[in-house]
Amino acid sequence: MEGVPHPIPRTVEEVFTDFKGRRAGLIKALTTGTLLFLVFLYYYFYSHPLLLLPADVEKFYQQCDPEKENLCLYGFPNETWEVNLPVEEVPPELPEPALGINFARDGMQEKDWLSLVAVHSDSWLLAVAFYFGARFGFGKNERKRLFQMINDLPTIFELVTGSARQSKDQPAAHNNGSKCKSSGKSRQSESQAKGMKMSAPPKEEDESGEEEEEDDEQGATCGACGDNYGTDEFWICCDMCERWFHGKCVKITPAKAEHIKQYKCPSCSNKRVRV
Repeated sequence: MEGVPHPIPRTVEEVFTDFKGRRAGLIKALTTGTLLFLVFLYYYFYSHPLLLLPADVEKFYQQCDPEKENLCLYGFPNETWEVNLPVEEVPPELPEPALGINFARDGMQEKDWLSLVAVHSDSWLLAVAFYFGARFGFGKNERKRLFQMINDLPTIFELVTGSARQSKDQPAAHNNGSKCKSSGKSRQSESQAKGMKMSAPPKEEDESGEEEEEDDEQGATCGACGDNYGTDEFWICCDMCERWFHGKCVKITPAKAEHIKQYKCPSCSNKRVRV
């Protein structure tokens, strides 16, 4: 394993910098020249220093000899990578990457194998980042901020498979969500009733931080499919049970919602019928 000591990250920004360095090293190991050009284009528009990384994928492929023992792929904060045996220390200083990635090399197509290693590498990067967060006592807001910073970057899997794309349509989608939210507030104001809620559970600017955090936790998942809230999606809240739903899950469009005075989800509607 690389013998050069690295500073231990203690703040959200330091952990994120450590994450980006390790991630950059892993991307070098797992991307081909063509994919690396796509990475170059992506980061050109997002002003990230990962612009001129050499592609080490052939070197990585050769080092993952299935005839060798269980090997791991390590990424380091200085944007380098290494294939090596797992550490002998128990428990290890940091979470360990997936063990035995070399055994699957010759049993599948190269691109599929690289994609598999990329998935495990993404998981390992998150484990290391949140290990530091737990070790140095990050609170809820710090963990949320760290995850958001990480989530703004494409995953290694997305880059390796070429599925990473620039979200040019996101601003428009966010605007639609804002319009729905504003429309919902306007409807509530005009009717002087609770009315129908659209978009995510709104935060009140004059409420305390703790109350806002509680609002974040309520209604954060769809009552039908269980997926998390997305700001680029249309949501609607049931006025009976106060659960939130994707519009598509309950077959309600923003246009249709404009004509609903009081929305009842399918479950509450069925209960009313049975009574």
